[in-house]
Amino acid sequence: MNRSPELIVALDVPSLADVPVVLDRLPDDIHWYKVGLELFSAAGPAVLALLRERQKRIFLDLKLHDIPNTVAHAVRAICAHEVDLLTVHALGGQAMLRAAADAARQDGDRAPKLVAVTTLTSLAQEDLTAIGVQRALSDQAQALGALAIECGIDGLVCSVHEARRLRDALGPTPLLVTPGIRLAGDAVGDQKRVATPTEAVRNGSDYLVVGRSLLNAPDPAAVAARFKAALNPDGE
Repeated sequence: MNRSPELIVALDVPSLADVPVVLDRLPDDIHWYKVGLELFSAAGPAVLALLRERQKRIFLDLKLHDIPNTVAHAVRAICAHEVDLLTVHALGGQAMLRAAADAARQDGDRAPKLVAVTTLTSLAQEDLTAIGVQRALSDQAQALGALAIECGIDGLVCSVHEARRLRDALGPTPLLVTPGIRLAGDAVGDQKRVATPTEAVRNGSDYLVVGRSLLNAPDPAAVAARFKAALNPDGE
C-alpha cells in the first residue's frame, strides 16, 4: 500500500485566538493540524469547528485511556465532530482498544481513523524501568503496537526510532504517526527520541508531526517549505 507522507502541524498554543494566527502564517497546502490536550482543554470543540471551516484535516490527540465503556462513549462523542485521526493509548489494554474500534466503526466511513500511542517520545529506557516496565523500549513499542492492530486499531503513534521495526513487523497497512520531528540543528526540547523528516519517511512514517520547529520560527512558511521538501526521501 503506497501512501504519500503528510506533514501534521501541532497546534501547541494556549487558546482558540492563537489558532487563526498560526493558520494565516502557514501556506494553504498544509492540510493537517493536530489538536492536543492543552488546546482542546482551553477551547473545546470550537477549535475543531474552526479547523473544519478552514477546510483543514484534524488530528485530535487526546490519548484516550480509561475503562472500555468510558472510552467507547468518548469515541462516539468525538465522531460527531468530524475529526480525521484520533489517539487512544495502547496501555489501555485489549478490551479498551476493541471497545474504541467498535465504537468508531458505528460511524461508518465518516469515523476517524484510530491510532494507538505505543511509547511517548518523551520517555527513554530508564523512564520505562522506573515505572516497572522491564522490556526494552523497542520491544515494548512493538508488543503494544501488535496488540492495538490485532484489536482493530488503524495505526500507531511511535517515535521514528521504532517506526522501521513496526513497519517491518506489521506490514504496509497500519498508519504510522511519528511525533518528535525536527530539522537538523533544531532544539530537542522535552522529547528524547527525535529525528529528521527524511529519517521518518525512510523508516515508514505516514504522518510526521511538527510543532515547535514551525511555531517558534521567525518565518514559519519558509520552514514549512523545508519540511515539505524533505517528505521526498531523497530530499533534505
